[in-house]
Amino acid sequence: MGDPSRRRLLDLLFIRDGQSLQELTKSLPMTRFGVMKHLKILEEAGLIVHRKVGRSKFHYLNPVPIQEVYDRWVSKYAKPFTGNLMKIKRKLESSKMSKHKHVYEILIETTPAELWRAITNGDMTRQYYFGTEVVSDWKIGSELRYIDPDKNEMLVGEVLEIEEPKRLVTTFDPRWEGAVRSDMPSKVSYEIDQRGNVCCLTLTHDELDKYSPMNEAVQSGWTEILSGLK
Repeated sequence: MGDPSRRRLLDLLFIRDGQSLQELTKSLPMTRFGVMKHLKILEEAGLIVHRKVGRSKFHYLNPVPIQEVYDRWVSKYAKPFTGNLMKIKRKLESSKMSKHKHVYEILIETTPAELWRAITNGDMTRQYYFGTEVVSDWKIGSELRYIDPDKNEMLVGEVLEIEEPKRLVTTFDPRWEGAVRSDMPSKVSYEIDQRGNVCCLTLTHDELDKYSPMNEAVQSGWTEILSGLK
């Protein structure tokens, strides 16, 4: 992140996630190959991930490593103040978010079976998913609910795809206080890929209303959840 061009690329993906190499090159005073070099460095650092659609490759900001640094070195006493200052900064500097898809990737030293259990077991989710317990029989078409300690539904969804312990796709319909509700729920997918003694977890949250404040809410929420899960 010490290079200004790489910081510029991260800023561009923060403004609009899921951009192609061609789109990113237009915003930087360098050749296509120069941009490719910087993207490769950022991807090796885990700060961006890419997804291929046909012949096109789209790049996404992966804020989880930054969240890990934040969790490790920012004092718990400073957190409320820094959080409020950043909210003021974003309010004054930014316009409406235009994102409609988020992709996160994190490496966890565990087995696919244990990672799957952490995602689908209510006793485990209480430890990192904002204190909520997930409840479902984990069959296609079944309902899932995230319930807080007071038995309130904070999030509901439907199981769309399931391939234990590799892939899980569900809908995402928020119910917590202040949540932005929409007519159509968004979609969350978990993909687990074993790489030696670690697992690569890729989480994709898409089908979001690109003009909804929920975009920003889920972005900060997922970084905290994945950091806690690790």
